[in-house]
Amino acid sequence: MDTIKNDEERRCIGCGAILQTTDPKQPGYLPAATLAKADTEDDIYCQRCFRLRHYNEIAPVTLTDDDFLRLLNAIGESNALIVNVIDIFDFNGSVIPGLHRFVGDNPVILVGNKADVLPKSLNPNRLKNWLQQQAKAQGLRPVATMLASAKKGFGVDELLSAIEKYREHRDVYVVGVTNTGKSTLINRIIKELTGVENLITTSRFPGTTLDRIMIPLDDGQSLIDTPGIIHRHQMAHFVGPKDLKLVSPTSVIKPATYQLNEGQTIFLGGLARFDYLRGGRQSFVIYTDNQLPLHRTKLVNADDFYHKHVGGLLAPPQADEVAQFPPLVRFEFTPKEKSDLVFAGLGWITVPAGVTIAGYAPKGVDVLLRKAFI
Repeated sequence: MDTIKNDEERRCIGCGAILQTTDPKQPGYLPAATLAKADTEDDIYCQRCFRLRHYNEIAPVTLTDDDFLRLLNAIGESNALIVNVIDIFDFNGSVIPGLHRFVGDNPVILVGNKADVLPKSLNPNRLKNWLQQQAKAQGLRPVATMLASAKKGFGVDELLSAIEKYREHRDVYVVGVTNTGKSTLINRIIKELTGVENLITTSRFPGTTLDRIMIPLDDGQSLIDTPGIIHRHQMAHFVGPKDLKLVSPTSVIKPATYQLNEGQTIFLGGLARFDYLRGGRQSFVIYTDNQLPLHRTKLVNADDFYHKHVGGLLAPPQADEVAQFPPLVRFEFTPKEKSDLVFAGLGWITVPAGVTIAGYAPKGVDVLLRKAFI
């Protein structure tokens, strides 16, 4: 594939792809005539970024797991500070498997992004401690752990201070899986440092950043945005573009409380299901995007109800997506303490100790139990 070079490779400022004029289906495509008009400009966006930024259209690209593996290996071979951005609403779906093996001796700052969507009743210090425990379980020993909101801007000053403290005149790699808000966070940092807004292309669509984007720092080093690593178990990969907002909340979650008797079921759209099996009449609190429809029915009728209404009353998935939607897989639990039943990337349900419950999610999406957040 022909790429465009002057003194060095020219890259799209929005997604990092090397610009090329030959194949519209490959990353970095720009019509030759458009490039000719932009020859005097430093900041050029490829056609894909232009359409995404102006029309919210996404074009598929061909990045593979091997591409991401090469990226992680390159990070491990560098002497750099690593900023690992995770989605605090979806920790399990936003962890990079085996990251500790790739970073080597490089220090890691762990950032729990999207903290602004969590209920106000959640204690920030407790959440930070939980993040540190989860990181330790993944083999990571971050030098700093913090909460942030790329959208609202809080926590960014604290992050910048931590970066300056720990980078010691080295490059800074910002890494994360798709849809953690990593590029949005970098845009916020760029705005804080330079006043320039929305330099990097961002969207809800997984895989917006396609290659490394280098942002120069004052001492000659760089802040480097990297492509979001695809985590196959993210709920975002099982919903269509119009429903991505339901698995990535942007406003504060308003919990929904249900008083349930044994033998009742709640559907979370058509994406997940919660069965209450045993434990007497109990109260359950559901934390999901405020627009995700919840439907209660009897357990004895739940299978038929789902098959009849998935794609309609129970949506997402939408009607034209049902045929490709994977089957829901069942997980049963009897927690010994107050716990959260987590549907990775969709939310969680707080359940009392001693009850028996079951959670269902699309095949490949984690359903797990954790100590209750609240």
